[in-house]
Amino acid sequence: MNLRTVLSFGLLFSSVAIYAQHINIPVETRSNALVLQADAKKNLNTIYFGKKLANASEYDQVAAQYKQTSEYTGVLSSPYTPAGSKSLLEPAIAVTHADGNNSLDLRYESHKVEKISDDVSLLSIVLKDPVYDFQVTLYYKSYFKDDVVEQWSVIRHREKGNVVLQKFASGSIYLKADGFWLNQYHGDWAKEMQPEESKITHGIKTLDTKLGTRANLFQPSVFMVSLNKPATEDEGTVLYGALEYSGNFRTDLELDYQNNLKVISGINNFASPYSLKPNEEFTTPAFLYTLSNTGKGDASRNLHNWARNYKILDGKGNRLTLLNNWEATYFDFNEGKLFELLKDTKKLGVDLFLLDDGWFANKYPRNGDVAGLGDWEENKTKLPNGVASLVKEAGNNGVKFGIWIEPEMVNPKSNLYEKHPDWVIKQPKREEHYFRNQLVLDLANPKVQDFVFGVVDDLFTKNPELAYIKWDCNAVIYNAYSSYLGNQNHFYIEYMRGLYKVLERIRAKYPSVPMMLCSGGGGRVDYAALKYFTEFWPSDNTDPIERIFIQWEYSYFYPAITSSNHVTDWGKQPIKFRTDVAMMGKLGFDIVVSHLKENDLKYCQEAIKNYNTLKPVIWHGDQYRLANPREGSVASMLYVNPEKSSAVMFSYLVNNRYDEGSKLPVRLKGLDSGKKYSIKEINLYPDTKSAIDASKIYTGDFLMKVGFNPVVNSGRTSVVLQIEEIK
Repeated sequence: MNLRTVLSFGLLFSSVAIYAQHINIPVETRSNALVLQADAKKNLNTIYFGKKLANASEYDQVAAQYKQTSEYTGVLSSPYTPAGSKSLLEPAIAVTHADGNNSLDLRYESHKVEKISDDVSLLSIVLKDPVYDFQVTLYYKSYFKDDVVEQWSVIRHREKGNVVLQKFASGSIYLKADGFWLNQYHGDWAKEMQPEESKITHGIKTLDTKLGTRANLFQPSVFMVSLNKPATEDEGTVLYGALEYSGNFRTDLELDYQNNLKVISGINNFASPYSLKPNEEFTTPAFLYTLSNTGKGDASRNLHNWARNYKILDGKGNRLTLLNNWEATYFDFNEGKLFELLKDTKKLGVDLFLLDDGWFANKYPRNGDVAGLGDWEENKTKLPNGVASLVKEAGNNGVKFGIWIEPEMVNPKSNLYEKHPDWVIKQPKREEHYFRNQLVLDLANPKVQDFVFGVVDDLFTKNPELAYIKWDCNAVIYNAYSSYLGNQNHFYIEYMRGLYKVLERIRAKYPSVPMMLCSGGGGRVDYAALKYFTEFWPSDNTDPIERIFIQWEYSYFYPAITSSNHVTDWGKQPIKFRTDVAMMGKLGFDIVVSHLKENDLKYCQEAIKNYNTLKPVIWHGDQYRLANPREGSVASMLYVNPEKSSAVMFSYLVNNRYDEGSKLPVRLKGLDSGKKYSIKEINLYPDTKSAIDASKIYTGDFLMKVGFNPVVNSGRTSVVLQIEEIK
């Protein structure tokens, strides 16, 4: 007998097929389908993940088309494989039960779908151990239009004692293809997001970090997997993956004996066996993924749209342009100097002045990075009238005021360290190790959480007009130990829980204040952090040539509105080149305005006006990577508004060898082939003429099939083109 029950959940979950022998549970988005199946023995497996089939009943025919070696276990394609029973490969979860037993078996119990909106649905699947009173609920939150899925798990039990979670992934996905290629990233300070692509071979490839705070310093948690062949910008099947977690992560990619790939991602279980009490719930962070059948560009645009709509704080809102004092003064400033910089802020034409490090501490003044961190009172020598006088003076100059903090950290040479050594993460019997002359405060301790929240709260209580926070996080965790926690195995997890508690409190009281996630560069950027921060700092390396490459790689995973790009004195390129590069995101300046030549200042002022006109397209439009800097002498990036009526194209010379430049036209993307467009060069340096004839009209068809040459060469190293529909 064949019984089919059709449950209508709009477009996302089309049906649940219940047969005498199995239950199919599809997770469908606009283009893709992930189909899970509970068999007659209640084993839950993945029977399909790929481009959506028109006929849902045909998912049952997929397995028969693969003539692979025997599946000995029945759980090889499990979406959440347990250790210690039938699994022969890497598990998603491993436990030690209250009686000391290390085995776990998870069988399908039930599932349900909650329709959150026309676009979003939430599937939950309950898995239970038939012997122990232990269960895992798998969650799949699906975003139909953007082809995005978030997967996480909730683990609970009712045994007679604690169960130790030895591994506790968020979830996994199972892929079938004729070969797999991994695009991963590595780096260091000022060398962020260095890509590496390689074919995945048998065994396990692990992407992970154990740094505790600046988790992404050496190994970002984002990655791509291409199926069948390496994907290009516009061709091929590619999976983007990312863990929404700001602490230690671990992603295992295992090519099994059948030549299929399982990707398991979650919190790193390194030094973190977790003792779960009866009836306590352990909720893992979300593992995010999107699958594109038309190349990397489509995947990134889906992710950008999803992020702006659902994840980033104020993702569809506005951002502030700013002038930062760091490279103008470093730690050497006083109220008078800052008043002059406030005048320069207005003169330049940006929205906000940002006061960086060095404004605080008295017993151990913050005149360098060796002292004062943790003592968040205004330095009386530098700021005799406090931050309030600066906020007021900013208002008098018609600009806003923001400030730098690093509230998770402490210098050993500080009042805070002397008064509360028990608040500091350090092994009590070992020599202290410093990262940038500082240590990390123990956010597992509620008193420390109150202190860190108080740093922010006190600033806003005293200065209600404060308009911006730059939140830094420069140290990693050495000698991990919490004097507050009884169980040190919980340390890394409780630290992150404490950080998120602080950020939730800040956003509950100050929901809309812009905050930059700095972390010495991209050391802590992920989609869990971006729920609380409006933007992040990609790298302390602001050399514009280097930034083209760094910003390019970040653009695969994060939309331009989140990328804080500053014009600085790093590099030897002219001010135009530096500014044009910084405009591919959220523009800021970190220069001495008074030292600018007259024409340099004029250029910056005009470029800011252009940027204010174009920023809705850059921040909220579709992003297209046109010419890869790693593949040629020119880099080109295009942003197109949703109506396809306005676009902006950035092009740069990235090779200074003789006679290099844009010798061929660059084919545009994302335009309407039937529309007509004008192309005008903007951001021209004073007293120069454009090589572009702005009077000519082009169809979208021509621009996308033939292309347009921005005329980039040694005399025109950066070119910005404004593209507008002609009606």
